[in-house]
This record gives sequence, structure tokens and C-alpha cells, in this order.
Amino acid sequence: MITLEPTREMEAAAARGDEAALWKELGLSRAGLSGFLKRAQAAVGMSGEVEVLLAGDKTLRRLNRTFRGKNKATDVLSFPAAEGFAGGHAGDLAVSLETAARQAAEHGHTLRDEVRVLLLHGLLHLSGMDHEVDGGEMAARETVLRRELRLPVGLIERVEGGGKVRHGRQGKRVAS
Repeated sequence: MITLEPTREMEAAAARGDEAALWKELGLSRAGLSGFLKRAQAAVGMSGEVEVLLAGDKTLRRLNRTFRGKNKATDVLSFPAAEGFAGGHAGDLAVSLETAARQAAEHGHTLRDEVRVLLLHGLLHLSGMDHEVDGGEMAARETVLRRELRLPVGLIERVEGGGKVRHGRQGKRVAS
């Protein structure tokens, strides 16, 4: 399931209770992102439900501070389901739409594409991969999947290529 938490910029549409207008304003579609998420999960080889929260920097900052002790916003956070409690749940992802919009502008693509890049990156973390310690395995896998899913340059390639990027997952962080 994908949940949209309106940012300040979306308050007018949110106040009217017009969720369709919120999605349209962003150039996103719940159905489109849900379909992509399912394709990306299959490509990663991950089963189980993944809950996604699309929110603003304020919410990601709060989550990052609460769960990682980092008092700053980030673009994506991954929360793998605890093994004993997972059942059919793979984990949760939180994406900052504000940070994603800035990164999309920096890299010359749409918010839709940036959110998809972030979802793929988060799914790889949920699957147990960690680019900070794996000797390039996650970077290689993300590159292959990005091409397969027709996505622009991924997060790890940006960092390795010297591009500015902020992202993280529970317990892990790549410096900006």
C-alpha cells in the first residue's frame, strides 16, 4: 500500500480532501507507483507486502531522528520487517517527496522517475543488501535492475560518480 502524506505545498488540495488532485499535482499515480513497486519487488526477488509512505522532509527528518539518531531529512528510509514478526510483510519504505523533487531537478528527470529510483534503492536495502559494506555488490545489482526497469542513474552511481545525494536506511547513512 502507498500512503501519501501531504506536504505544506499540498495543503490546499489536502484541505479540500481531494486526494486525486494531490496525486495529479505531483505528476504521480498511486496505481502507477504500485505497479512499479510490484515489478521492482519481483526483479529484486522479494516477496511480501511493502508499505510505502510518501511524505515531506519534516516527516523524514522525524523518522531519521527517531530511528537513526540523525536530525536531518533524507530521501529514503528502509525499515525491514523483524524476522519473528514479518509474516507476509517485507518491510516499510519512507520517501521524502520534497527531497525527491530537488534530486529530480538536479539530475534532469521527473519526480516520478526519482521516486521510482528511491523505491528500487529502498527495496534492495529491504532485501538485505548494504552498499556501505558489500564491496560493490548492491551497486552492481542496482545498475542491472535500474536498466531492466528503465530508470535513470541510481543513487549509488551518483555517490560513486561524485554527485550530491542524501539517502539512508535504518542504521545506515551515506554522507552528503
